[in-house]
Amino acid sequence: MPDLILHHYAMSPFAEKVRAMLGYADLSWSSVLHPTQPPRKMLAPLAGEYRKIPVAQIGADVFCDTRLITREIARLSGQPRLALAGCDDKVAEFVSKADLEIFLACVITASGPKLLFRFWRSTSTLTVIRFLRDRIQMGRTATVRAASPKRAPGVVTAHLADLEARLANQSFLFGETPCVADFSAWHGVWFIREAAGSSMIAPYAKVNAWMDRMKAFGHGASQPMKAKAAWAAARDAAPRELPQSEDSPLLGKAVTVTPSDYGQVPVSGTLVAQLADSWVLAREHAATGTVHVHLPRDGFALAAQ
Repeated sequence: MPDLILHHYAMSPFAEKVRAMLGYADLSWSSVLHPTQPPRKMLAPLAGEYRKIPVAQIGADVFCDTRLITREIARLSGQPRLALAGCDDKVAEFVSKADLEIFLACVITASGPKLLFRFWRSTSTLTVIRFLRDRIQMGRTATVRAASPKRAPGVVTAHLADLEARLANQSFLFGETPCVADFSAWHGVWFIREAAGSSMIAPYAKVNAWMDRMKAFGHGASQPMKAKAAWAAARDAAPRELPQSEDSPLLGKAVTVTPSDYGQVPVSGTLVAQLADSWVLAREHAATGTVHVHLPRDGFALAAQ
């Protein structure tokens, strides 16, 4: 069985970011599909109340948010530039903007009847209605405000012009080999060209050629897995040994960790480690035994329960 289990759904842009990176890293992985919107009852025993997708699992360790998932892919593949920690500040600045402001502008720009029709063909009318209702509600409670539908296309156009300039004399955004920045840019433009079938990117020859190179990486060797098999993989393993924790008055106590941008649903558990880039919560469930849920510190808030 592959080490990494990815919990995702097909049209998730952030899951596509991870799938493309798995393809480039040439890693094998197990695929567990979940609904496009909560409740995700088959994921809850592993990730608790966490509402975002994707989630990665390695045995009894569960990784929430693509920043931590890409860190694990970098570790498994021995390619440090696939994680932010292995790159310089210029890459980190680009990724921060691409993963939030530009990504949201890409989604808003791509949204429309054509995208909804493609989504409807792959699912059902009821699922589309539930999905739209969920995303509208999530947008209302988000602390990060996306560009308006009127302004979003301009944000995307400026982004495409920037990508075109970066690719003028090199194959990838920061050199001749991909790094985490390429995958952070990929999932937004993937949503426009691949998921929505829009021709907006067609005038940008360098960007299209780069997208073709990224698409050619594929998704690696994946095999389908049932959620209950993922539960068993956690139950049959023990959480890996943790590095030395920073001091915290909340260590060993019941806490919540909550995203501060959108999808602001707190994840509860016992704080077992506070690391430089993440918090680790221990959770118990009859189906999985003890699991360690890893959540980023950046963009998340820790509180006593």
